[in-house]
Amino acid sequence: MSVQDIIEQKVKQALSPEHLEVINESYMHRVEPGSETHFKLVVVSEAFEGQRLLARHRTLNSLLAEELAGGVHALALHTLTPAEWRERGGVPASPNCMGKAGVSV
Repeated sequence: MSVQDIIEQKVKQALSPEHLEVINESYMHRVEPGSETHFKLVVVSEAFEGQRLLARHRTLNSLLAEELAGGVHALALHTLTPAEWRERGGVPASPNCMGKAGVSV
């Protein structure tokens, strides 16, 4: 099972998200092709109601501690309640890695 699949499975089981995106952004960084080191998570869940941003991020960092201790180098977290998701209308695109341009692996 891929790291991306493991992350998706753990988040689904723990938070029953209304919307979930687990996006492997490793290709945007200076890593080997096919790497699973950089991810963006968009998690929309009622479980976040009444929680501050830091508490939401701590929840995901604890949930994914094993992956973060292993090969996952970066985890961009977008944690929203369903109401916040509707208000925001999505999540902005991630910027390109500053170290990637002109570098071959």
